[in-house]
Amino acid sequence: MQIKRVRHVRRTAITTLSLTACLLSCSAGADDTSGGVGTRDTSRSSSVTATADDAVRETATGPDPAASPGPELVRDAFAGLQATLNDTCTPASGDCAYFLGRVHEEVMGLDAAMKADPKGPDHFPEPIAWIAGLRTTLDGDTSTENLETHRTELIGVRDRINVWMQDHPDDYQ
Repeated sequence: MQIKRVRHVRRTAITTLSLTACLLSCSAGADDTSGGVGTRDTSRSSSVTATADDAVRETATGPDPAASPGPELVRDAFAGLQATLNDTCTPASGDCAYFLGRVHEEVMGLDAAMKADPKGPDHFPEPIAWIAGLRTTLDGDTSTENLETHRTELIGVRDRINVWMQDHPDDYQ
């Protein structure tokens, strides 16, 4: 899980730096008042770089833990889970590792969002209980082999959460 976080941080940092480079190249000469080629306002580029550095730092350390999430976090987490609904895999094949890992990650992300939601975890009692049961079943082992062994439980929790959320549209619209 830690390796995935590091990869995610690296990808986000690279994307942020790439976007910053594009922004700088697009804005080069935009404030050019002298008519010279290639001149630009260096104070603006340094502030853009500082902003990009701040974004990379925040990405590397994660969001401010004191910040309370908005209701859109449950909505976004549920959308990620729904994106797995039409996918499937064949046990013991290469496609199961990614698929089951993604379903597990989306379920756990939704659990965290529900627990952090301003309405409180008591607003989502059934999904949180189902996810707790899944955690017990998996016993902390998120290896492909264990996820494949408990594939039915994992997919079942995903599907029950989907049905529950469909009956509570105010939580995801």
